[in-house]
Parts: sequence; structure tokens; C-alpha cells
Amino acid sequence: QLSEKVTTGVTTDRSTVLASVIAACRRLFSQPPKGFEKYFPNGKKANGTKGTAGETKEVKQASVRPPSGSSNGGGGSGGKKGGKKEETNWWTRLQKGDIPWDVREFRMYVVGSSFFWTMVVYYFFFRVPGREITWKDFVNNYLSKGVVDRLEVVNKRFVRVIFVSGKSPHEWYVWFNIGSVDTFERNLETVQQDLGIEVENRLPVVYSTESDGSFLLSLLPTILIIGSLLYTLRRGPAGLGRAGRGMGGLFSVGETTAKVLKDEIDVKFKDVAGCEEAKLEIMEFVNFLKNPKQYEDLGAKIPKGAILTGPPGTGKTLLAKATAGEANVPFITVNGSEFLEMFVGVGPARVRDLFALARKNAPCILFIDEIDAVGRKRGRGNFGGQSEQENTLNQLLVEMDGFNTTTNVVILAGTNRPDILDPALMRPGRFDRQIYIGPPDIKGRASIFKVHLRPLKLDTVLNKDNLARKLASLTPGFSGADIANVCNEAALIAARHLSDAINQKHFEQAIERVIGG
Repeated sequence: QLSEKVTTGVTTDRSTVLASVIAACRRLFSQPPKGFEKYFPNGKKANGTKGTAGETKEVKQASVRPPSGSSNGGGGSGGKKGGKKEETNWWTRLQKGDIPWDVREFRMYVVGSSFFWTMVVYYFFFRVPGREITWKDFVNNYLSKGVVDRLEVVNKRFVRVIFVSGKSPHEWYVWFNIGSVDTFERNLETVQQDLGIEVENRLPVVYSTESDGSFLLSLLPTILIIGSLLYTLRRGPAGLGRAGRGMGGLFSVGETTAKVLKDEIDVKFKDVAGCEEAKLEIMEFVNFLKNPKQYEDLGAKIPKGAILTGPPGTGKTLLAKATAGEANVPFITVNGSEFLEMFVGVGPARVRDLFALARKNAPCILFIDEIDAVGRKRGRGNFGGQSEQENTLNQLLVEMDGFNTTTNVVILAGTNRPDILDPALMRPGRFDRQIYIGPPDIKGRASIFKVHLRPLKLDTVLNKDNLARKLASLTPGFSGADIANVCNEAALIAARHLSDAINQKHFEQAIERVIGG
């Protein structure tokens, strides 16, 4: 009777737990998933139609590229900045009802979670039932009644009692803990002698080794450490790998950090002011990329590239970007300092990957900003970082010299320290031309002011052309970046004085602030 009561209680508890789990599942799945309403006959058709229309509207909005920025000019301080298109991940697709089976990461999550929940369900609902008893219960309720067939000592920790077929209670087995195997054997022999059980009829004892869920607890710290390392390597900082390409982290430490801009380039030559001579010089590269056959038919070779030199803020980077926008080709940009890292050999590896990326996107323009970070003269020592910088420069020289001219890739570089560049980098065949972009003259400053005055709210009595010429005469030696700063300071001063528009006095105060600090 005691066994029947215990068995009934255990069965009732299991039934209650199972019923609660089923009820929770019904509540979770009572409504169709988001985006799948139209596949369920009981779902509201209006909601499904509305969701479909909403998705169509989102697709239409995503197909229209927003404007990348406002048009600025002059000396590299302005320009239309291309924005990076947002890439949808598998979670976003899943929320919209599109199951991304083609994404490898999603498949890994599905397989991992399925395995985990399968083990959980098996552990809690499909395990062979058993009940813990004491040594006294074993002797009085089971051994003395002759219902025990054999005993199994599992992992030298507990004993499983196996009943005789046809004489077992409702539970499959019972078990009890033991301190040690020797003590258990002595106690079992003593009890059987006291019960008068003959030697040939005494219980056989079987020793076995089984693995239960406890070993997972010992492996849990190791699994957490390995998982954290894998997550760090996959989601590591962009400084150790390419941003937006590949896995990232340490696995891509030798990959270039260059950014490829294709449809985002909205800067044209009309947006660049104050460097007309440099624009005329660099327009030839645009013609090279648009009509390469015109030069190849005459036996001419397309120039490898050009170095844009000049003081800071004169528009070197903006002019290179406008060249790519005018030629309507991809623009690959990278900073010279991004080639050098704390790991030896990263610089040459990134140079190789950069030129492989350029060949893949040809015809294109490859722009290396601040090339003096890797192009310094060699022979000043061979210690530590200096050796790594020289190895990176050597790889850059090899890639440029072995660059096939038929790939239609133009290499542009910007620096304000041409005097420290290595002569091998400056020779014809690598950088064929040097284009100097100096501070703009009074005419150039006036044109730059016109560009930066466009978005400003000026006083109605002011004429933009006259104001630009007057401001140009008041700012001798200013670069494009200085002129942009003057216009911005004038707007800030007007806002500080709670003015409705910017007047001439605000510009004069801004010039004094930029000059005097």
C-alpha cells in the first residue's frame, strides 16, 4: 500500500507538470507568427493584407536611397558624404516572416537550440523513472520480501535495485546512496546472513559505469570560456580585421580595412571649388577610366596613379572622391596608418588584400590617405615597428610595380609631407604624377565661400556673390577647411545672439575668432 501511494503521488506530479507545459505551448502558439497570417485559414485576411502591404511599402522605401549629405566644397572641408547602406540580418528577416535558411549562422542557431531542447525534454520527461530510498527501506520493504532480482552499483556512488519480473511495484527501480563499496558489501553480507538467505540464493551484485548529467556541470566552465573566446573572435573590434567583411576579429587580422563606396558617391567636380588647376590635371584620369581604348589604340599606357600633395585642409581627399564620382566607378579608400598593427606581418598581408580587392572591383579608384604613414624613406634603422613599416612599404612597391595596367585601376594618394616619402615610391611607373593643391587665391576663396553659403540662412539685404567676394578679400591664406569653419562660426554666433538670419557682422566676428582663436 505504501508503494502504491508513493507511485500514485509521483505519477500525479508528472502529469501536472506535463499538463502545465502543454498549456503554456498552447498559449504561445494560439496565434499565427508575425508575417504568416495569410497561411492560416482562421487568420484575419485584412491583417494579412495589411502586413503584406506594409512589407511592400518597406521594400519600396528601402529601394530608394536617401540623400547622402549636403553639397559642400572648397578645400576638402565639404563634400557629399556617402552613407553606408544598411544590411538586413537574419533576425530582421525572421521578424518579417522570411525564414533565412540560406544564412549559415541561422542554421547553426536552429541546430544548436534543437539539440539543447531535445536533451532537456528527454531529461525531464523520457528518463527511466526511479525513486530514492534509504538502506533501512531497502532491507525492510524489498530485500526481506524477496522481490529483488539483483543489485547494480553505478559509478561506485549509488546502488540500483532491480526487481524480479512480475513482482516489481509500479516504479521501474529504486536506488540508494552508499558511502563506499567495501562498506556496502559488508553490510549486504551481514543483512543476508541475519535474514537466513542461503549463499547460493544471495543477491548478485553488478558494477557498472554510467555517465549522467553531472559531467555537464564540470564541463560548463570550459564551454563558457570557449564560447566567450569564439564570440570575441567573431565580434572582435574592427581594428583587428575588416569592418563589414568576413568574420572579423583575429581570423581576419590580415585582411584590409578599406571601404568600398559604389553608389554612395555623390561628389562631382562642380562641388569642389578653389583648386581649378588641380581639377584640370586630374580630369585626365577620369578620361582614362571612361575611355581607356582611346589611349590603348595609340600605344599609350594608363598612368598608375598620382600623389596629391599640399597643406592640410586644401581638398586632397575631396578631389579624389570627386574623381571617382565623376568617372562613375567604385571608390576604395583606406588610411595609411591602418596597414600597421601590433602583429608582425599584418601590414604586407593587408596590402596584398587591398590590391586584390581593387582588382576585383576594377575599374575603380584606390585612394590611400596619409600615405606618409607607410611610405617614409627607408634606411633609418631596422628595429621593431620600423622594420614592419619597411616591410609594408616593400610590399606596396611590389604590388604597384606588378599591377597590370589593363585592369583600369587608378591609384591616388594624399599627403602633406611629400619630402619624407621614399624615392622608390615617387618614381614614374608607380606614382607617375604629383599634383600640388595649395591654398586658394582670392578667386578660389570666393568660389569656396559661395559653396558654403548655400545652406546658410542669410539676411535678405545680403547678396551672396558680393558677400563671397568681400569675405574672400578678408581671409588671405585661408584654406578650404578654414573657410568652412568661418561659415559655421558665423551661424553659431547668430544663434547665440538669437538672430533670425546671419548678417555681415556675424561673418566679421567669425573671421576674428578663427584668426585670433
